[in-house]
Amino acid sequence: MNALLAQAAASGDPLYQGTIGLPEVLITLLKVVICFVFLLVATMFMVWFERKVIAGMQNRIGPNKAGPFGILQTLADGIKSFFKERINPERADPFVYRLAPYLAFVPAFLIFTVIPVGGDFADGNDGVVTIAGHETLLQVADPPMGILFILALSSIAVYGIMLAGWSSGSKYPLLGSVRASAQMVSYEAALGLSVATVILVAGTLSTNGIVAAQATMRDWNIVATGVLPFVVFVIAVTAELNRPPFDLVEAEQELVGGFNTEYSSIGFALFYLAEFMNTVTMSAVIVTLFLGGPQPLFGIDLPVIPGAIQGVIWFFLKLLLFLFMYVWFRATLPRFRYDQLMDLGWKVLIPVAFGWFLFLTTLRVTRDIGWTRSGQFLAGAAAVLVAVGAYALLTAALRVSTRQRETHGSVF
Repeated sequence: MNALLAQAAASGDPLYQGTIGLPEVLITLLKVVICFVFLLVATMFMVWFERKVIAGMQNRIGPNKAGPFGILQTLADGIKSFFKERINPERADPFVYRLAPYLAFVPAFLIFTVIPVGGDFADGNDGVVTIAGHETLLQVADPPMGILFILALSSIAVYGIMLAGWSSGSKYPLLGSVRASAQMVSYEAALGLSVATVILVAGTLSTNGIVAAQATMRDWNIVATGVLPFVVFVIAVTAELNRPPFDLVEAEQELVGGFNTEYSSIGFALFYLAEFMNTVTMSAVIVTLFLGGPQPLFGIDLPVIPGAIQGVIWFFLKLLLFLFMYVWFRATLPRFRYDQLMDLGWKVLIPVAFGWFLFLTTLRVTRDIGWTRSGQFLAGAAAVLVAVGAYALLTAALRVSTRQRETHGSVF
């Protein structure tokens, strides 16, 4: 216990390990302001980027009037939303109705505060840079339990969507919010299991520590965990973000507009911003957990550019890759049916993620207790056989249940 406490005290931002005075406070405020401004600008860029890329894929022009290449179109839309009339439904709960958009918007910003967006990780520097003579990290905060912080805040966003539908005093938003809550909770389990695999390999809950452990491309968690947790995490995050092909939350054919049907003006704008800000934030989380964060590709050292700035460049190049991936999903993939959505989450992703986690745990435990390679292989093979047998039993049970429903009705 004492060793764990000492490790927790030694970890974190070196800026706060001595006496905290005015310089430390000013550096912290500077990082907060930069983080907030970057997220707002990145969200505006993401909206424009999505509209422009999809227009190119569909042989259209896209935004091209407001600013060069239409890049100010998002700003124009935002200003228009702020000045539009706010309509409050007669049966709405006034306090919760106004609170819900902020519960969806604020967690997206807070998650980004624990993401290392740069830094010098070469030669064991662990991302430490010097600003005005003070050593610090290029992230707002590096709590020892950073991953738990991310998972907790991603869960809070569910409350914003659920309360928005409930407080609107209308049936269609309520149906949309119930559907959204079921979807997000269903995929939270698979997401958590894939994150647990990363924690098992990295041996730390600190986001900075996870990046530092991925010193080379062979150490990147997409390789170290065997790719499968990465695939599960991307699918689960896509469902959590309500992005296509999992955008059943706002399936207009059934729900008019989803949980935000009764929102207008700034309330609707906050939900709209939250969706795209969450896309940017969770793409940054994927880069941090699986692709080494600011670590370079193939150990490439960019000439002239300082190491800390190189980390920022590599991070944003990887981030742009995933932002393009989400735009590509929207442009090409059809929407799932709701039963397909639930089947994928509960019957495929959770068993696969849990089975892979047990397999990696078996390999780690047998290695730590000193088993030979052949012993580790046999233990891994036994774990795989148990997982396959359990999945076969689950599949058989589901098949019998389906047959019984078709024969005797919904009683079964």
